[in-house]
Amino acid sequence: MEWWIYLLIAIGVCLLGIIAVVLIRTAMFKPKKHNYVKNTEEIVFDKQKNVSNLQELIRCKTVSFRDTSLEDDKEFEKLVNLLPKLYPNVYKACTLKTFDGRALLFKWEGKSHEKPTVLMAHYDVVPVDEQEWSKPAFDAIIENGELWGRGAVDTKVTFNAALFAADTLIAQGFVPNSDIYLAFSGGEEVNNEGASNIVKYFEENNIELGMVLDEGGAVVQKVFPGVDEKCAVVGIAEKGILNLKYTVKSAGGHASAPKKNTPIPTLSNACIRIEKHPFKMHLSKATLELLDEIGRYSKVWALRMVLANLWLFKPLLGLAGKLIGGEINALLRTTVAFTQFKGSNTENVIPPEATMVSNIRINLDESIDSTIAYLKKTINNDNIELSVINGSNPSIVSQSSGDAWDKIGAAIVSTWDGSVVIPYVMLACSDSRHYGRISDKVYRFSACDLTNQERAGIHGNDERIRLEVVERATSFYIRLIKSC
Repeated sequence: MEWWIYLLIAIGVCLLGIIAVVLIRTAMFKPKKHNYVKNTEEIVFDKQKNVSNLQELIRCKTVSFRDTSLEDDKEFEKLVNLLPKLYPNVYKACTLKTFDGRALLFKWEGKSHEKPTVLMAHYDVVPVDEQEWSKPAFDAIIENGELWGRGAVDTKVTFNAALFAADTLIAQGFVPNSDIYLAFSGGEEVNNEGASNIVKYFEENNIELGMVLDEGGAVVQKVFPGVDEKCAVVGIAEKGILNLKYTVKSAGGHASAPKKNTPIPTLSNACIRIEKHPFKMHLSKATLELLDEIGRYSKVWALRMVLANLWLFKPLLGLAGKLIGGEINALLRTTVAFTQFKGSNTENVIPPEATMVSNIRINLDESIDSTIAYLKKTINNDNIELSVINGSNPSIVSQSSGDAWDKIGAAIVSTWDGSVVIPYVMLACSDSRHYGRISDKVYRFSACDLTNQERAGIHGNDERIRLEVVERATSFYIRLIKSC
């Protein structure tokens, strides 16, 4: 028999072996079993007051701006001054420290001071274009079972839920097993130092935290192909952020006789080069956990096959991310979005200086330095100056198992029956990123089951939330606090 026949036979046997391995791994790719202790105890609290408290918070126009001269300090003071009236038991049982005026830290002493829990939220909101809203953004109108208002979802609902849960339990005589801190920022939307200063306080007092919970994922449905279950996505990490400015200078001149390589075409070429050469795919530990967990629930067999066999299909996944874009691509690589471009102030003058800005979300295991290095190499033009406006590196990856994770999981499955708990990478940034300095048990979960419409209202127009979601958010926090 000729040698090449033996070669073909060997290749055929290898291919059959690979196919067999792929099929077996796909068949075994089933949901994992988790031992979250489901609590069927009825949660009792004043639901009407819970909603009216949230209305009061929304009516405070706590809009934050990077230009602080645009802010209305009286509205922030109004909200803080309302808190003793809205949550009187919290003020009776807890001590309060303030940082820079707007960062609030309540300490609720437990039976032990070991490994306390930190529950976070922010009470500042993003600006509103009133003309684009169907209803006034700060009137907190209730209509058809929905509460309208800026901050209703992001994040006055959880700000209220954590405080109302604590207030209710304190009134019932409940004392937590360990200390609980309620940590709130009044400047999260503009990345102020409030949360960082609270973390500094924990550092200076050598306080080792048992759990940190901040805004992040939510309970969602039909956001992943073939997955019908309610998925409670809990962030165990978040990407870094970098706002980068690109500048080109020239001698300027009249537009009637333009020279070559003027600033705007130079910047445009750099923009195109970056778009054509995206960052390489990198599957971080946290992303792999997400794909492994949620992929097991997908009823799309081909997708399950790919995710069960990333050792073989990883290049295919990377290609799909490039072609599809959006959230899938953002999970796989560092992304660059160009957001601003500025040239001449006059139509017939070549700008002596032109700038553009990109908002970059840095993948886990990468950094600001490595990101800039890649962009410089891709642009390959020394006439373009890159300067950092602001930014922060990706967070550490928190544990997706253990006591803290199980407490959150138990509160979730007890509140949202039939839900599955999925670790994920948060694409946006939050105040919780500061806590990576002192803890690897930092989680990002907004305790709400949100529709696509409700999610679209975050930082958008017509932000609103169903009253039943407001109720479940408080139920979740009561359950979680009882386990701490």
